[in-house]
Amino acid sequence: MDEARANGSLVILNGDFEGMRYVLSKDETLIGRNPTTDITLLDEGISREHTMILFDEVDRAYLIEDLQSTNGTKVNGKRVRSATLHHGDEIQIGHTRFQFLEAGQPEPPRS
Repeated sequence: MDEARANGSLVILNGDFEGMRYVLSKDETLIGRNPTTDITLLDEGISREHTMILFDEVDRAYLIEDLQSTNGTKVNGKRVRSATLHHGDEIQIGHTRFQFLEAGQPEPPRS
């Protein structure tokens, strides 16, 4: 992993954990209901291993990939199998909504 890169983060936008921030410090971040995932969410709409966020060293970008989850993954309201994330994007996994933030960018207003 490139130690010099600035890390992106996910901020929860709704529910009991609203405002909680997860720094994406690894090349791969697994999100799901399983306690062994990197980001574990207690949400009945989420699969045990729901989605993965990857850092692409070549393009210097974050990608999100749905892991064939039952309820899917949405970026800005659109269901995606795989997508490049951009600063301010809203991600929905189950009933949980996140905002993707790139380090060094001003925090956009929350909807």
